[in-house]
Amino acid sequence: MQRLATLFAGLAMIAMSGWAGAQSTAPRLEYLMTYEAELEPQVINDKLVIYAVKPGGWVKGPGIRGSFIAPGADWLRVMASGVARLDVRATIKTDEGDLIYITYNGVIQHSAKSYDNLVKGEKVTPADGIYFVTAPTFETTSTKYGWLNGVQAINTFVEARVNPAGSYVRYDVFVVR
Repeated sequence: MQRLATLFAGLAMIAMSGWAGAQSTAPRLEYLMTYEAELEPQVINDKLVIYAVKPGGWVKGPGIRGSFIAPGADWLRVMASGVARLDVRATIKTDEGDLIYITYNGVIQHSAKSYDNLVKGEKVTPADGIYFVTAPTFETTSTKYGWLNGVQAINTFVEARVNPAGSYVRYDVFVVR
């Protein structure tokens, strides 16, 4: 018991000294691809929208080309705070015919401008003040793309539109090294 009390006393002294840890590493990002997924919104209520990922769209990067195939969807939940949480599952079919399952969670925090543009069916971009970041992982049996099974990536938001004439989301994707 004495050892535990000593440990807690030491931790308290560190906390009071203002030391909260020092950054010792920084992530390095490596560009993987950009993709655009075409979406079909299904409004369940004001707190849940399911965006079906329509077959098509495009995937382009230095070492990958492809499109999305069915099934796929994005379950978007709006929290009480107004922050939206994503739960996305989709499949990319590469030009070589390989299948890559992509799944990610993420956070969307709208600004007044980005929300207004979204509601009007206009294009939303980072310039509108939106915070929109997701963290995809991949699963495939492909020999060429098998290395994706062992990496974490981030999607940085490029643009989106929710409009009866055509809804989509576009991301730049980076592997975190």
